[in-house]
Amino acid sequence: MPVAPAQAARTEAVISRLQLLVTRKLDGLLQGDYVGLLPGPGSEAGESREYRPGDDVRRMDWPVTARTTTPHVRRTVADRELETWLAVDLSASLDFGTAQWLKRDLVIASATAMAHLTVRGGNRIGAVVGTGAGVPPKEPRSWWRRKPDGPPPPPPSAPVVRLPARPGRKEAQALLRTIAGTTIRPGRTDLGALIDMLNRPPRRRGVAVVISDFLSPVEGWARPVKKLGVRHDVLAIEVVDPRELELPDVGVLTLADPESGMLHEVQTSDPQLRQAYAEAAGQQRAAIARALRAAGAAHLRLRTDTDWLLDMVRFVAAQRHARTRGTTR
Repeated sequence: MPVAPAQAARTEAVISRLQLLVTRKLDGLLQGDYVGLLPGPGSEAGESREYRPGDDVRRMDWPVTARTTTPHVRRTVADRELETWLAVDLSASLDFGTAQWLKRDLVIASATAMAHLTVRGGNRIGAVVGTGAGVPPKEPRSWWRRKPDGPPPPPPSAPVVRLPARPGRKEAQALLRTIAGTTIRPGRTDLGALIDMLNRPPRRRGVAVVISDFLSPVEGWARPVKKLGVRHDVLAIEVVDPRELELPDVGVLTLADPESGMLHEVQTSDPQLRQAYAEAAGQQRAAIARALRAAGAAHLRLRTDTDWLLDMVRFVAAQRHARTRGTTR
């Protein structure tokens, strides 16, 4: 989809500013990011390609050969290179914010920080981006007062954007520009399916980063995250807006669900309603944290009303300190 010149210029300015901020704050904090330091082709499995005369037959990829009826060999990747994959959730719920940032801004900022931390010395970074054209949201059980006129239009069918892993800062910048320029579509991304794309095809051991607000049902993505953690180091970056945790006392408030277009009128002057909302939000966030902890994933929560860069600096420093003490979580 072509990007308007004004949007492209804004995206370029945002990426440049974020890279400058990240470089100043995070440079040098990540150490020991290589799986190994020995020279040679390595032993970690990479992608498959067709067999050529002279290839080592011990590296035949028999499943692919059987499926395609053409001989294939499995290439190997040097162990000294780190491969990082991002699962970026850009559902319609991410296009929301009531403080300093939109949640979408924090998603792009997180991707920029991870690219800076991992792309060095030949390391590679790739991404899969969900744009909201996934499973439509379920009908809310209560509180909804009014629906838009006529049946809602079906969400446009668009495949998940897959950006292959490539080495180099120039390629990483191109990946970030693509993520920042991605158009958010109506509907909800199937977060579980998005995460599962990092498991297929099987990739060499590396780092997997999931960036989302995790508002999808926990049972839909908990198992894919746990499966991802069997082979990779998993980092879950959760973006949160304060209005998702508690409601202010501002009288009657009309809210619009960005994923369905439905309108919702809430009487925020009711203290019982505000308390019930805060308790439900707390239970939801606690369930998210438990699921990520059970999957063995490192969990970083970024809020739109705080200094996200300072939170990330503290998190990276804590991870490095934990690594030196023999723990990783």
